[in-house]
Amino acid sequence: MTFTRRDLLLGVPLALAAACVKRAPYDAARFTHAARSAVGLFPAADYSVDFSQVVSRGLVELGVSVKGLRVFLKPNMVEYEAGTIINTDARVVVGAALAMLRSGAREVIVGEGPGHRRDIEYLLVSTGLYDHLRENRIRFIDLNHDDVRTVALASRFTKLTELALPMELLASDFVVSMPKLKTHHWAGLTVSMKNLFGVVPGAVYGWPKNLLHVHGIDASIVDLTATLRPQLAIVDAVVGMEGDGPIMGSPRAVGCVVMGTDLVSVDATCARLIGLDPATVSYLSTASAFLGNLGADRIEQRGERLERYQTRFALPGTSAEVPVRFGA
Repeated sequence: MTFTRRDLLLGVPLALAAACVKRAPYDAARFTHAARSAVGLFPAADYSVDFSQVVSRGLVELGVSVKGLRVFLKPNMVEYEAGTIINTDARVVVGAALAMLRSGAREVIVGEGPGHRRDIEYLLVSTGLYDHLRENRIRFIDLNHDDVRTVALASRFTKLTELALPMELLASDFVVSMPKLKTHHWAGLTVSMKNLFGVVPGAVYGWPKNLLHVHGIDASIVDLTATLRPQLAIVDAVVGMEGDGPIMGSPRAVGCVVMGTDLVSVDATCARLIGLDPATVSYLSTASAFLGNLGADRIEQRGERLERYQTRFALPGTSAEVPVRFGA
């Protein structure tokens, strides 16, 4: 096919006009959420408690049913060092799995794709999760190496249009994000939304999930949450991490498990727990426009009062990474 000079000149204004029209990062008609969201704080003074009972209480108080569903639990497993509190505690994970089974779940699967430690068997054994899962005959899926299917992203703050995601995750009926409550040296806070980085397969996108870092951590958090829309978050806030998280920080006792079906509200509540204004967390502020409730006046507290556990974490130092400006 050939083009005349006249064809080219006529096409220039159209191309310029198209370039000037910015595509919205999401279709507002696709997203609805309740005017108010319930978030529960349930006591767990230490890791000796029966977490199956703690989570069962949360399911009842939040009105969550998993009967007949295939439940996928996604804990946070990054690295292992003896005496540290980097990961979601194995006892919280298995307690949640047992609570789901007792509540009628058809199957419970646990899966993670660490972005730091590539040897998942080492993490499973070292953290004690392997023994718990074997004892209770619960399957574990390495999300870094599972078969994948390409999925269109429901929002495009990263400017990406699609991601290859693990089949076992996509085949589940009910996805639960199970993070450890930690500060984060780039994102400020890592809880249920940031925890979704672990579903992106390292075998496809590299370590530590290079594609997401290149396209912006905050933007990636929002796009993953908008696309996956997990049905529940269960946060290990028994002992959190303050300071230079998510690996190098210090332990800080909080004494509870945080649960909710609105991940924005759960993470906003966790921010308030540690003395951080959630409106200052870039990805939370952006996500609150279409994914969930941020304001305290839109969150219904269940279980214990926030003030019982509220504290002030040491926050990370200044990040060397340039922050993402959404919509820019």
